[in-house]
Formats: sequence, structure tokens, C-alpha cells
Amino acid sequence: MIVTNDLEVRVGARTLLEAPGQQLRVQPGDRIGLVGRNGAGKTTTMRILAGETEPYGGSVTNSGPVGYLPQDSREGFIEQTARDRVLSARGLDQIRASMEKQQEIMEVADGSKRDSAINKYSRLEERYHALGGYEADAEAAQICDNLGLDERILDQPLKTLSGGQRRRVELAQILFAANDGAGKSETTLLLDEPTNHLDADSISWLRGFLSKHEGGLIMISHDVDLLDDVCNKIWFLDAVRSEADVYNMGFSRYKEARAQDEARRRRERANAEKKASTLKQQAAKLGAKATKAAAAKQMLARADRMMNELDEVRVNDRVASISFPAPAPCGKTPLNATGLTKMYGSLEVFAGVDLAIDKGSRVVVLGTNGAGKTTLLKLLAGVERTDGEGGIVSGHGLKIGYFAQEHDTINPDKTVWENTIEACADADQQDLRGLLGAFMFSGDKLEQPAGTLSGGEKTRLALATLVSSRANVLLLDEPTNNLDPQSREQVLDALGTYTGAVVLVTHDPGAVRALKPERVIIMPEGDEDMWSDEYMEIVELA
Repeated sequence: MIVTNDLEVRVGARTLLEAPGQQLRVQPGDRIGLVGRNGAGKTTTMRILAGETEPYGGSVTNSGPVGYLPQDSREGFIEQTARDRVLSARGLDQIRASMEKQQEIMEVADGSKRDSAINKYSRLEERYHALGGYEADAEAAQICDNLGLDERILDQPLKTLSGGQRRRVELAQILFAANDGAGKSETTLLLDEPTNHLDADSISWLRGFLSKHEGGLIMISHDVDLLDDVCNKIWFLDAVRSEADVYNMGFSRYKEARAQDEARRRRERANAEKKASTLKQQAAKLGAKATKAAAAKQMLARADRMMNELDEVRVNDRVASISFPAPAPCGKTPLNATGLTKMYGSLEVFAGVDLAIDKGSRVVVLGTNGAGKTTLLKLLAGVERTDGEGGIVSGHGLKIGYFAQEHDTINPDKTVWENTIEACADADQQDLRGLLGAFMFSGDKLEQPAGTLSGGEKTRLALATLVSSRANVLLLDEPTNNLDPQSREQVLDALGTYTGAVVLVTHDPGAVRALKPERVIIMPEGDEDMWSDEYMEIVELA
């Protein structure tokens, strides 16, 4: 169980949330959807509840195990295999490693050393068996399989996996820790955008798992279907009032109840404004007479009191004005790649991929998770180097704009402003301030460390730095991840109107429709084909 007491959440001088008393509490059986616009404080609040950071005011009491999935993948020990990472949730990875070590000694040693190794191995195996190690291994593999991680991936080091695969390993580790095979668990799950990088089948399985979870759950997600199917409670973080409204109901009923609350507030304000106006008019008439001055003053005070006691009416949320740059002039084929190959040790991700990006062309890259889509974009962007003889040839006037899936282009230790001027060193600073304002970064927000931004805010910042670049080839890796619906629509509109070349990696069918691709690259083979609507089925299933 998690209980907050007079919780206050701030970033810099800006108050994100004030929750008096024990307004926010998570008990077994609570499946809570944490909702609100990008920047309302969802991710920051989740980090505080997970114990990753301290609140500005108040306290958080945690009386049970917590499984926390942050938006950004944790690197951890990247030499560790995916299987060991999942098993580490119950400490089984260390016992397995010790058993393997004693087994190696048994094979080469003799005499007393061999006997000692046999005894140690027996004790370790007994402990492993008592903890359900052999059954747990199969259980962990099943969870991984349900999340789209097949058997061959489990024995690969984490460093060889894509960002999407690593994130699914982290999710598997958390669910494995929380699962006892019967759905009974005391673990409180704190999941920030758990469906990122999951295909349709994995999302369906996760929906069933979370619906049966008997411990507490708080989930941030822009997947409204998932919220609707899983959650029995909603916490709405209101960025306007810096408050949390708690709704003890599912997501569909919450939307209706919230709409009714806002309508009630508007009616109450309209009635109060009418009455206050009447009182002020009467006070003005009485104030003209010296003998009635005290009564007039009382009327004015009553009118002010009437307005101050009202709940603030929610104003329309600001929406970022997202656009992509007017592309700089370039030749017919600004980017040409030949023989691109990527290896991780002896593991081949892909080999011999050829790709020509013509001026204004629109290309979508498809493939299963781990097929090398993100790696291909990193090679095209020059972030990583190809293995072997292949390489990139820059055509006349090439200017690349790269949007990284994991926001790698953003320095978390620098402020929003510092990140922007570093990325756009040649731009006029006044123009940059105007640009950031259009992306909803202004005032104190400019001095906020980028590492404290929400996932959606990091996406907006990364996109803002692209606009000033005048890039004529955009390499976009999951540009709609973590965005609220309004901001996502802005990105889709920008994709539809951009006139430069685009190479897009996405799980979002809406992004593909907005792009209207001409060609498709299938990874890991690197096969190229003209786009047809048949490929949309692959996107929707992925």
C-alpha cells in the first residue's frame, strides 16, 4: 500500500500538484489510471511514489513491495543476459550463476576441490529448488514470450538488444516479481507507458494480466482502451489548478463525470458572476450616499467572497504548435547508403542493406522488434558506424534531422534552453525563444533541467530543435510515443505537410497514414518495396 500525506510536487518554482491530507492512496485491488496533459506532473508524481525522488513537501509511506517501470529504459548491468535480468527479480540469477561456477569447477578439478564444489552445488541447487527456481525459469520465459521476447533473445546480453527489447525485459522483470502464478500479489505496480514498443498481441496479454492483478496498480498511458479495460479508479492531474481529482470509477465513467464537473463549475460561475454584478451595481448606487457607505462596502465584500469561494473553471488546454522545418535546398538524392551492416559480437543484426533517399521521398521502415529498425536510423544519422565495408554518401545539400526514440539527442543535465541553443547554434536567440514558446516552453520552463521533463515534454523539445535545423531529410524514430492525443494530432498534421524526405520507424498506424509513404524497407533483410495498403496490416499488428 502507498499513502501520501500533504503531498506537494514542484519542478523549480512551478507547483505541479498539491494533494492535501491522504488524498492519494493506493490499496490492494486499486487499479488507478494517472491521467492529465503532458507536463501536468504525471511522471514526476510517479517517480515520487516509487521512491526515486523526494517530494517538495509532505511525505509518501510505502508498506509493501513496488515494481516501477519508468518511461526511459534503465541501462543497469548491460553485460547481463535478458533471462538473468528477469530472474533477478527473485534473486534467482545469482544462485544460477553460482551453480554454473561450481559446475565448471566440478568438470576440471579433482580430489578435495571437486568434492567441495559438489557439496556447494548441492546446497545451491537445494536452495534454488526451494525458491521454485526450475518452475520460475519456465514462468519467466512464458512472461517474456507473451511480451514478444522469444527464447533466443533471453540468452543475449542486454547490450545487444534494441531499446524496445530492453524496455520489454524491464517490464517482464517487474511482472515476474509481482506474479506468483495465481495472480495474488502484494506488489504495487507503477507503470509509466507500459505499452510502448508492444505489439497488439502483447498489449492484449498485458491487459489480461493487469486486470487480474490483486495488488495495487498505478498506470500512466495514452492508450485509452487499456485504461478503459483495466482501471477502476482515475486520478486526474489538473495542470490549471495544480490539483488531483480522484474519481472512484472506470475511465469511461470518469470522462462523463469530469465533463459534468466542468459543466457544473461553469454554471456556478455564471450564476455567481450575475449575482456579484447585481451586488456591485447596488453598492455603486448606495456608495453615492454617505449614510449608506458601510452597507455598500459590505455588498462589495460579499460579491468578492462569492467569487473567491468558487472552484476555478478549467480553461482550454494550450496545444503545442508543432511543425517540421521548411527543408533547405538539396540535390536529387541527398542521402545514399550502401552495404550497411551491424554486428554485436558474433550476433548479426542485419547485413548489406542498401538505401537511397531521394529529395522529398517518404519511406517507412517495418520489421519485428529487434530487427534493427532503430539501429538503421542511427547509422543513417551517423550516431553509430556501420560494420564492414559499407557506408553513407552525403549528396548535395544534405541536412539531416534525427529524432531518437529514447531522446538520446537531449542532454538530461542541461536545461531546456541550453539544449536548444546547443542544437541550433546558428539560429537567432529571439527566434528560438519564439519557437520554444510555440512548443509550450517559456518562462521558468526554459531553465528546467531536461532530465526532469515528462516523456511527452522531451518529445516536444526534441521536435522543437528539429524545426530550426531546416533539415531536408528527417529520420524519425517513434515520434508519437508518450504524447497526449492533442499533441499527437499536431505531429501527424506536421508529418502530412512536411515537404522534405522522411524515413519513419513507428508502431503508430496513424503516423503511417499521415506520412502517406511511397516505399517500405523490411528489416532485417533490408528488402525494398513500393508501399501498398497490405503493409498497413503489418503496422497495425506490430
